[in-house]
Amino acid sequence: GTDVTTAAPGDFLHFKAHVPLRHIWVGNKHWRYYQSGPKLLPPLVCLGGTSSTAEVFYKIILSLSAKGYHVIAADAPPVWSHQEWIASFEKFLDQIGAHHVHLYGTSLGGYLSQLFAQQRPRRVKSLLLSNTFLETHTFASGTSWKPLISWTPEFMLKRYILSGIHEGPQEPLIADSIDFVVSQFETLSREDLASRLTLNTSPAAVGQITLPDSCITIMDTNDYCAIPQSLKDQVAARYPTARKAMLKSGGDFPFLSRAAEVSLHVQLHLMRVGVEGVPD
Repeated sequence: GTDVTTAAPGDFLHFKAHVPLRHIWVGNKHWRYYQSGPKLLPPLVCLGGTSSTAEVFYKIILSLSAKGYHVIAADAPPVWSHQEWIASFEKFLDQIGAHHVHLYGTSLGGYLSQLFAQQRPRRVKSLLLSNTFLETHTFASGTSWKPLISWTPEFMLKRYILSGIHEGPQEPLIADSIDFVVSQFETLSREDLASRLTLNTSPAAVGQITLPDSCITIMDTNDYCAIPQSLKDQVAARYPTARKAMLKSGGDFPFLSRAAEVSLHVQLHLMRVGVEGVPD
């Protein structure tokens, strides 16, 4: 993908100047990621939704690494099943030497984080789940053309994925967050888009997770979000004693539109599970 710096926010230009984009090969596919903060600490790994790239977490990376936390935001290469994603993510973590991780997953990223915690319980020390879901059946049944995803033209895949994002007038910070996500989204290849849609619509569900609720925080936005409330309610019901961090507003991308508030919740979450920042 090309770098999108046209009309990019000033703090994003600062981020790009200080935190390099890295690539790592897993088999014959490469992960792209940003990494900042002290590498001795177990990292917080940020995983986004179908329309998000690793760049969308830049405010969280800047804010938390400045406080001495180890933060990574990663984009998977195109994979075609949940199992393939789990195997590839595990190899990615092996390659960067991150044995134990804390996962911050939003939307599809939150779903995959739960699957990874279920299947690789020794590696995942905590989960921070935002605007996410436990099963993909809802999306599978809503995508009757799923067998055709890999044949669908790029512009149609883009239109379909972006159709979940709220249209209409927005307060400036939310409008800016959407503009930024969309500008980065434009860099994704047709294969990237098809892979993400396949993962989001392959019918499956999260099984039993051994991680205790005390190591889980659920951070949802209460105003608007592309994930139906009924699906978010299932997550809350599955982890009844998890910490709830409700954001009054912020839309689909609170890590951009409510970055300070989200950073604080992430910090509180990490402190609760015993991770303290190590400032320079």
